[in-house]
Amino acid sequence: MRRKKLLLAAAPLAALLPLVLTSVTQTAPAEAATSSCSAVPVSAPPGARIESVEAARKPGGTVTFPQTPFSAPAPITDVPAYCEITVTLTHGKAGDHVKVAVALPLSGWTGRLQAVGGSAYTAGDFGAPLVQAVKDGYSGVTTDAGVPLTFLDTSWALTAKGELNKPLVKNFSTRSVHEAAVVGKDVTQRFYQRDVTYSYWNGCSTGGRQGYSEAQRYPGDFDGVLANAPAVHWAEFAVATLWPRVVMNQDKTFPSDCVFTALRQAAIKACDGRDGVTNGIVDRPDECGYDPRSLIGTKVACEGKEVTVTAADAEVVRKIWDGPTDEHGRRLWAGLPKGADFSQLASPTGFPVAVGWVQSFVKKQPGFDTSQLTYRQFADVFRQSVREFDDVIGTSDPDLSDFRRAGGKLITFVGSDDQLIPPGGTLQYRREVEREMGGPQRVNDFYRLFLAPGVAHCFGGAGAAPTNALGALVDWVEHGKAPATLPAANRDQSLARDLCPYPQVSRYRGHGDPALATSYRCASH
Repeated sequence: MRRKKLLLAAAPLAALLPLVLTSVTQTAPAEAATSSCSAVPVSAPPGARIESVEAARKPGGTVTFPQTPFSAPAPITDVPAYCEITVTLTHGKAGDHVKVAVALPLSGWTGRLQAVGGSAYTAGDFGAPLVQAVKDGYSGVTTDAGVPLTFLDTSWALTAKGELNKPLVKNFSTRSVHEAAVVGKDVTQRFYQRDVTYSYWNGCSTGGRQGYSEAQRYPGDFDGVLANAPAVHWAEFAVATLWPRVVMNQDKTFPSDCVFTALRQAAIKACDGRDGVTNGIVDRPDECGYDPRSLIGTKVACEGKEVTVTAADAEVVRKIWDGPTDEHGRRLWAGLPKGADFSQLASPTGFPVAVGWVQSFVKKQPGFDTSQLTYRQFADVFRQSVREFDDVIGTSDPDLSDFRRAGGKLITFVGSDDQLIPPGGTLQYRREVEREMGGPQRVNDFYRLFLAPGVAHCFGGAGAAPTNALGALVDWVEHGKAPATLPAANRDQSLARDLCPYPQVSRYRGHGDPALATSYRCASH
């Protein structure tokens, strides 16, 4: 069924994966309605008012981008000339100024629309992902939600009086992505004098959360949603990732990087062979039973010295792996997966996304010292975050009935070694959806989750990440071809795997090159 919806692609905390359509049957390109680039009339979304509409012609060719705090995007070549129309919105007396950019190729438009979304506390990306969408034949869309494009700045969440800035929080959480969908389709239709034929969402990290928000709250916005490494259950995740520093501060034990690395490598070695091959990858860290106490007394080489793993070191790592608990020892959330890097969540200053969340949103005190949180205070903050913000930004509703009825398709992959957003949250959400909607087979009819063994946050790590997940989504939406697997490879193409749809797992066939995808099969777990 063809519907007229939109797609917003979002960058992870590090960098957005290039959007490449290499295996997708393209619809016949439609030339732009005019070779000129000028502003078009735009209808304001309900509750919003148009402040301005501006147009700028972009020459295309080879496009370069400035370095961000997380990445240095590579130049994109052979970009067609395009028209970038920027619409600025505001809402009543909120005093906000929300920019929505729509990038429209002057040649080769496929009839599809794609949007580019956010990373950390930045709602969108006006750089490489938007240009990549244009190169791939989409009209591209992104929004800043009226907040700074500075990734980790959360000062906007509070007013000058120190109160929560509810309009901006609403923009960032849910409203602006939906409005970008509405505006993007409107501008595209007026520019080309032709409706969008298919619309998709493609995001990772914050962008993954935004994709789930759209499927849950605005199920008619997108034909297909690609939402990877999603920060679902944001109100829990954004506090839970403070747990490693709380443990170290409260236990007054600070393992060295060398000790953390030794314990990580020991866990990988202990659980590596579960998939039938030894390759330095733990396929299901949540089922790895390695006990860090087995390394107590082991001597570790560390910067020219020799240190000994202590019982206190092992206890800290056990707590980090087990995940946060309340003051009664009851589990609150998933821990860091065994096999993942410790350095960012266990950094001396704490994970900045979590620190900013607690300071600006939960405590509403920019100078609040998260390093002083006791175990009981941590549990109180966790509960407060869920109580006040789950309905605002949580994306935790397992009822996707409206999305399914609308014909929407959802694909997600998560790295088993995700060091920023532990995959346990996404796995829990998927199980909640299965309970709500009739079990894994019925859910797989419209929502498929793929676990990428050894992959870190959005990409990287020792494992293989999907090479064309967006293409698989387009095939599913437009041709009814549900992905039985997602082809994946590491960065240098020396390792290939076919990722299996949850709850299936990848297993080595017992023969063949372990670096080749053909040496593995999908098996029932």
